Amino acid sequence: MAGARFRELFAQWMFIAPAAAYLLLFFGYPIAKNIVMSFQHYTVTTFYTGAAPFVGLQNYAEILSSDPFPKALLTTVLFTAGSIFGQFVIGLAFALFFRRSFPLSRVLRSLLLLPWLLPLVASGTTWRWMLDADSGVVNDVLRGLHVLPAGVPWLTGTSQALVSVTLVNVWIGIPFNTTILYGGLQDVPTQLYEAAQLDGAGPVTTFRHITWPLLRPVVSVLLVLDVVYTVKVLDTILVVTGGGPANATETIATQSYELSFQQFEFGRGAAMSNVLVVISLVFALVHLRANRRAQNA
Repeated sequence: MAGARFRELFAQWMFIAPAAAYLLLFFGYPIAKNIVMSFQHYTVTTFYTGAAPFVGLQNYAEILSSDPFPKALLTTVLFTAGSIFGQFVIGLAFALFFRRSFPLSRVLRSLLLLPWLLPLVASGTTWRWMLDADSGVVNDVLRGLHVLPAGVPWLTGTSQALVSVTLVNVWIGIPFNTTILYGGLQDVPTQLYEAAQLDGAGPVTTFRHITWPLLRPVVSVLLVLDVVYTVKVLDTILVVTGGGPANATETIATQSYELSFQQFEFGRGAAMSNVLVVISLVFALVHLRANRRAQNA
């Protein structure tokens, strides 16, 4: 019996070992290395000399007290909140729309996935061309319709640039939100809708008392994933605006990239990325805790 039990445990661990080794090698080690780097003076010379002096919390103190950080933090919050709101609301509307069966619904759902499947660099480059103030198709349409004869400085205006990258990120994230919410709607029993219809409940009442309560667990997970993904968005911002104009679209993620790969201050860049991780983790824990309390109430 003992030998059979040992072989069973050994076989179980053999199945777990490859996945555990992969996670430790490609996720655990980079995270640990990044944390260690954030407490070191790690620069380009470190690659030649191997010297990375321990500086304690100096990197964190420098980035948190720097002049660009408060503005980058505010921009990150606005960008994240605007992106998630737009993605979720439009994604929920599409999910409710596609829940009904109609001709070509599967084809349209497949086409809706294209923004999510395209490489982000390709999407960002296309949107940058479309939003160009002089030759962009968006301003050409606005001028052609005589809505705004002078056009809009989508990428060169300090206030318009943040709106532009937020709208681009909303466009990219809609398919993901639609797919997750549509899958959640499929688990809602149709008998509940039939009973509500027999009782004379309208669409708003049905959504409020049937769809939304049963969809809430999916929404909870989706919002956490949206926040974790959105706060670290880098490639879209770099391609569309490059963090400009005048740092109007500079976020914590772009600052971490700039510190690490433009100023080559890898220690401070690692510290900035760790701040981003902490922000995401805190939001996820607070949101999940609040959602658990709401379910237990």
